[in-house]
Amino acid sequence: MPTDEAEDLGAPERRGSGLVMRVLLALLILLVGVGAGLAAGLNIASPDHPADDSAEAGFLRDMATHHAQAVDMGSIVYPKATNAEVRSMGLDTALTQHGQVNIMQTWLREWGLNPNGTEPPMAWMPNGQASMQDGLMPGMATQQQMEELRKAEGKQADILYLTLMRQHHLGGIHMAQEILKMSDNENVTGIAKTIMESQQYEITAMTDLLSQVQAS
Repeated sequence: MPTDEAEDLGAPERRGSGLVMRVLLALLILLVGVGAGLAAGLNIASPDHPADDSAEAGFLRDMATHHAQAVDMGSIVYPKATNAEVRSMGLDTALTQHGQVNIMQTWLREWGLNPNGTEPPMAWMPNGQASMQDGLMPGMATQQQMEELRKAEGKQADILYLTLMRQHHLGGIHMAQEILKMSDNENVTGIAKTIMESQQYEITAMTDLLSQVQAS
């Protein structure tokens, strides 16, 4: 990345440090996931692996889809956000959640499962489908909202991204909370806890930042 663009992306020290830590955390999670996958790969047929219709498999598949939209949203806002902190947040979200998608899909393959299941979204969770709206998992933006984000410019793009991503994170936290009630698989519960903790932190940051952008 050119030096002048890197300087333009610089957020206050508080945000800059947070971005570095989030990217490092994503890389650390990736390394842990790969290590666990190598160990699991030694015995793919092990009965300890979750089955195709398990809550664990359903959660990983659905969360990967959920994350994929967050990656899209971050990629959309990154080049056009007018606020440097929003731009950094978009990049951070895209990098972190892309890394987690790779981890979750790797685990599914190592369990001998297809990353794309045949069950409907949220079928793994009791009454999960009742929590869906317009055929979308909790917190996900509609196609119309995604199109609005693509077309938004200037301050409006910043506000819309923060509003949609905050709601997106709330849905992701809900899904993570539910799998923690249902699973004792260490990989799955570990990434679910990471999602909960990191996204709750980011919701607080987004709420503060949204107030600042709206008042500017």
